[in-house]
Amino acid sequence: MGKNLAIKTIVAIGIGAAVFVILGRFASIPTGVPNTNFNTSYAFLALMAVVFGPIAGGLIGLIGHALLDSIMWGSIWWSWVIISALVGFFFGLAGKRINIESGEFGKKQIIPFTILQIIIQIIGWGLLAPTLDILIYAEPANKVWTQGIVAGLFNIVTVAVLGTILLVAYAKTRVKSGSLKAE
Repeated sequence: MGKNLAIKTIVAIGIGAAVFVILGRFASIPTGVPNTNFNTSYAFLALMAVVFGPIAGGLIGLIGHALLDSIMWGSIWWSWVIISALVGFFFGLAGKRINIESGEFGKKQIIPFTILQIIIQIIGWGLLAPTLDILIYAEPANKVWTQGIVAGLFNIVTVAVLGTILLVAYAKTRVKSGSLKAE
């Protein structure tokens, strides 16, 4: 059983990273702030992290964002790649509190997950990403704080809306706990 889970998770990481890249490349909208997009990848990252766990979420964020940067910008912006990995990892940890495989993802699960994802993204994009940009790349503070805050706000909305829709839809594909009765 452990081997199957590992294989399933590895496959999920590969597919998840590929979809992250595709969404980031073809389903993102420029925000008007340089090098900062309204990116649907984070809704998908939330789904994958909740379903497959924190390790998968972290690796999907890491690999997907690194590949996306390479394709879109020609180089990897490690400060943001690290934050995507951390965001994916912590989405996965938050998902452990949900147990989406039980087929339940209603208000009782949506509200705490939304609160946690907001906290995760505020810390990641609003605090850590700009700080790393300044420390690693000596970027101007006003530029990176603006980019981090704008990206964070868009990612919060993306996960709260699209991520919730994806998680609700996924939960509906699961058999609800206790719904099968012996006749």
